Amino acid sequence: MNVNEIMNYVTYALIAFGLMAFVVSLIVQAIKDLPWFKKLPTSAVALITSFIVCTATMVAFCEYFKIVIEWYYVFAAIIASFVIYMVATGGWERVKTIWDKTKYKKMRASDRSHF
Repeated sequence: MNVNEIMNYVTYALIAFGLMAFVVSLIVQAIKDLPWFKKLPTSAVALITSFIVCTATMVAFCEYFKIVIEWYYVFAAIIASFVIYMVATGGWERVKTIWDKTKYKKMRASDRSHF
């Protein structure tokens, strides 16, 4: 496998993640005002929707390419659903605030001149 193939697969994965996040956002916006979901927080509805969308996408992908569904595919879909949930609900801002709260700070240009 060469670098071009790897880059193609990474690009396809990013496109798939973006599309799934868009679909999750769209579904959540459409169903969050239904009577059954009004009592639940929107973030819980988004997480459940993300689980369903990611698992359904994995099953559809495996069926289309005639791949036998293994347990680790389901596990990977569940892990991916958390990432999709974070992207769909704007969770990167939360990740950034956590990162900013750590002691990591970029070095200023004046500090780098000492090296």
